[in-house]
Amino acid sequence: LHLIATKIMDMTIDLYRNPVKMVDDISALGLRHVGYAIPTELFGPFVSACIEVAQTVTKDEVAIEAFRWSLGLISKSLVRTILEGSTIVMKAINANCKKQMNRAIACAPRGDRAAWMLTVQVGTQRISPLLWSVESGGIEAASAILKDLLTIRADRDRYYYGADELFARHSDIIHTLSNHAP
Repeated sequence: LHLIATKIMDMTIDLYRNPVKMVDDISALGLRHVGYAIPTELFGPFVSACIEVAQTVTKDEVAIEAFRWSLGLISKSLVRTILEGSTIVMKAINANCKKQMNRAIACAPRGDRAAWMLTVQVGTQRISPLLWSVESGGIEAASAILKDLLTIRADRDRYYYGADELFARHSDIIHTLSNHAP
């Protein structure tokens, strides 16, 4: 908890020092929160608690208001990033359920199927659902993604095969799987 409190203080100060960099950092943090399945309903009470604690440390209203504003902005940005990044594929990864993953992937248009499994982007930050599932131990979800990416599909106009996109996005996927998968 002490680490989180320190990070909050650093982020609120850095928001004033370097706002452009902080927007990217907040987006990256929000995408990590998507992977951890953090409920957005907890941000409001958490911000209120942080402000209450700050009010016990100082009576300077300007400092409290600056802290409230910057923490509120960070919270809103995190919630937006989490909501935008919480795709059905990421929800299936959090559940680590092969059946749920297959249903999520089935919703993707043919040409976008691989992209849904390989990239979630919010702002300038992006994460790979496949890599997230492998590194977080969601082996059932990762297995479903790999099986789907490596399945050859066709329609009237062309064939679809996700191997090219897989290796373009993760040229080291074999190494990653050998290090993280059981």
